[in-house]
This record gives sequence, structure tokens and C-alpha cells, in this order.
Amino acid sequence: MTQETTAFAHTTVVRVSTDGGSQSGDRVRSAARTAADSVPVVRTGPTGITAATPLVMVTSGGRTAFYGDPSPGTVRDLVDELEAGTVLTADADAVVEHDPETASLPVPERGPLSVGRRSVLGPCGWVAPLDAADWSFVSTERTADVAAEAGLLGRGRGDAAADEPITDVWETVRATDGDPVVVCNANDASTLPTGDETLLSGAPMAVLDGIAAVAGYVDAEDAVIYINESQTGLQAHLREAIDAATDTLPVVPQLVAGPDEFRAGEPTAALEALEGADRVEPRLQPPSPAKHGLYGRPTVIHTPRTFAQVQRAVAEPESIDADAADPGTRIVTVTGDVPDPATVELGSSGSLTAAREAVEMDGSCKMACVGGVLGGITRNLDMAPTAQSLRAAGLGTDGVVELFDTDRCAVETVGKRARFASMENSGRCVPGREGTKQLAELLRDIYQGSFESDKIRELGRVMRQSSNCQIGAHAPRPVTTAIDEFEPEFRAHTDGHCPSGTCTEKL
Repeated sequence: MTQETTAFAHTTVVRVSTDGGSQSGDRVRSAARTAADSVPVVRTGPTGITAATPLVMVTSGGRTAFYGDPSPGTVRDLVDELEAGTVLTADADAVVEHDPETASLPVPERGPLSVGRRSVLGPCGWVAPLDAADWSFVSTERTADVAAEAGLLGRGRGDAAADEPITDVWETVRATDGDPVVVCNANDASTLPTGDETLLSGAPMAVLDGIAAVAGYVDAEDAVIYINESQTGLQAHLREAIDAATDTLPVVPQLVAGPDEFRAGEPTAALEALEGADRVEPRLQPPSPAKHGLYGRPTVIHTPRTFAQVQRAVAEPESIDADAADPGTRIVTVTGDVPDPATVELGSSGSLTAAREAVEMDGSCKMACVGGVLGGITRNLDMAPTAQSLRAAGLGTDGVVELFDTDRCAVETVGKRARFASMENSGRCVPGREGTKQLAELLRDIYQGSFESDKIRELGRVMRQSSNCQIGAHAPRPVTTAIDEFEPEFRAHTDGHCPSGTCTEKL
């Protein structure tokens, strides 16, 4: 029986892409390994497309046939035919011709995998995630100089340079006295999936390589990956990846688990957790973490998405449009009222509407929340997925798009988010602590017949401008953007009528 082995040592191979802990994926992989004799079977990580999980890819030379969620019996037949020198394509979901040596998943012409592009996401689902031999590390030869010149912006709410040039942080760290440290902030306790988890599961070597490249640029000898304590499976996965790359990487990060709390994902709150503080809350700034970070050391804090962007820029400088306002790509996870969430990658010249094409909905889409649990509400996704375009539209940039069908009530939806913010804020500043409570109360008043739109907007303005934490600053966004889009629906609730017919309880 064949053993799981390196993919690129062979031009004929069976790849099984699964999510961690997937029983159906384990059954399919077991069936492939049982049937295989001379053909290697490689377990890869998730592609980001849940609907196609488990995904079996049968490759011979420069041709790959894709089979989404096949039965174990079908997999055994596929492997038997491949052993005999034939690739069955009649029942394949897609067949793609490609370079036999490609290290990036070949993109079919149709289906969710065809949405957007696969640059940073390219290795996900294609490369064995825990095999360092399948990865060409750039940090062993180069630092992030090329990425610095590209003008990349930070990705995700856990990034200390979110939507700002990451080079500014790096230069501050380099100019500050003390031993610098690099932190990969992967602790997002939101219930919403993100591209960070897809990257850490499917291409951890890319993130590790990016961390080491940045460490080389700022002359740091220490690095940390900060992850949610509840993600025990992902922790074990990352430990294996770190162990596999230890002899190769110039800087090997330490893995540290943090609290399963939404507030603990804020960059400076992450530092408090890493230092073992009893109360996890954001720090007052200035000084910024770049000057006074982990244990007082100059600190770079980026998300896995940012480090993966850095790695891609160093490995393939030509893939980055340095003249763009938001160079690189945006990884977007589409979720909400969809049976199968999907994570896709969009170029800055594309449109957010493309992300909608990666999923199916049973009903019609009424609205979307763009930017995470405290993102903005919109009816229209026809905009570039750049920081500048999303901000101009009053939306969030955290790389999450929630789609809601016509059964959803706009008032109830944003009311729950306001209540979430009132419970999850750190309590350190008055606008965050008291403002979120007042916001939730003003929304409850709507059910009592009082809709004070001007008061809600003024409260939101004060919170955005004076809150110390991201939760307080962003909590008004779902509410004010929903009022912009659905004000008649808010006013209908003051008369005891829910236009969606689903709002049965007071907030």
C-alpha cells in the first residue's frame, strides 16, 4: 500500500482536499489509499470552497480531473483506473490542463473554484500543507525588501496596520531601540469564518515563510503565532508545520494560545493576553506597538493574511501592482444564509460581486454585511474589494461578506450586533462601555414606538471618534448603514409591523 508522500516528486498523483476533522474526507482518503499501489495519495488542506469538500483531484502529467464530494467507491474506481494508466474524466466536475510542475491549484473554467484568482490561495488544496519539501521558502535567501517597496496594506481587524501601509510599521520598528519581535495575530474569536483559517490549514508554510521574511527585514530573532485556545485541532496542525520547517526557517515562531474572546483579537489586546494579563483589553495609544509592544519591545503585529501577502510579494514581485492604491489581493469569505461558505481571492481591479458567485442561496439576497460582525450593511456589492472603496461605502474591510435572504429583518439583525458589542467591549473607555449600551437601548426603543434616527447617528459619530477600542468605534456601523438602506423598515417597527414578517421578539 502506498504511503502519503510529497506531491511534486510525481507527475501522477491523487490529491484529497479536506477540512480538518472531516469524517467524509477521512473516508474518501482512506478509500484512495486502500486502492492505491504505485500511485501516491496526498492529503492537502482546504481549498476554501466548502461545497467541494472533500475534493479529489486526479493528476496525470499536465492534466487534473476534479471530483467534488465523491463516494469512497467512486474514489476506489478512480484510483484503479489511474493505476492502469487512465484518468477517468467523463464524470469529472472539471478537467484542467496545466503545467505539470505547477505549485498552485489549477483553476477550472466554471464553478466556485473559478471565482476570482488563486495567488495567495494558490497552494491551498494543492500542496501538502505539512510537507516543507513541497515549499520553496523565500525567507532563507531574502527578506521582505520587495514587499516593502510594493506598498502592501495590512489585512484584517487583528492587524496593527489594518488598511495602512505595513512598511510604515516596519520602519518604525527598525528605528526604535530594543530587540524587535514579530507577532502573527491569528486569534479571531468571531463565529464567522475568515481567510486566516483557510491559509493556516491549507498553506501554513506560506504564513511561516512570510513571518520569517518580515523578521529578517526588521532584524528580529523572535516571533510568535497567537491563536485561539479553542482551536485545538488547528494548534496541533500548526505545531506540526512549525516542526517540519524548523530546520529550514531562519526564524522559527513560538505558538501561544490566547483567550476565546472576541476582544482578545484586537492587536494591543493580543499583547496583553500574550503577556499573561488577568484582564484582556486594548492598550491606550500612543505609544504604538511598533514602539512599545510585547514586553515593551518594538513589535510588528500582522494577521496570517498579511504575512501570506508578504510572502507572495517576495516570491513573485511581478504579481503585485505597486501602482495600485491597495496593492495585492483581498481574501474574502462569503457566509451567512448560504449552505456552504466559500473563501475566494479578489484582485483590486475586480468587484465584490464576484464573491457572490462562489456560493448558492436558497432564496433571494436582501442585504449583505461586509466587514465582519461589526461591518456595514448594504444592498449593493458592486464595488472594488479595496480598503479605499469599502471605506468610502461605509463598509468594513475584514474580509467577510455575510449574505442575508429576504426572511431577515434589518432591525433585528443590527440589534443583535449592537447587543454583541455591548457585551464584548473591553469596558476600558466610556464611549465603548456606555455607548454600546446606549446604542442597544435606542434600538430596543424602536419596538416601543420610538425611532430617534438623529440621536443614533450622533451617538455613532461620538463613538467612532472617541472610542479607544475597535469594538466601540465600529459598533455603530451596522446600525447607521442599515438605517441608510432600510429606514422605512425601521419606521415600520415603531408601528408594530415587521415588513419581513420574522421579527417576533424585542431586542
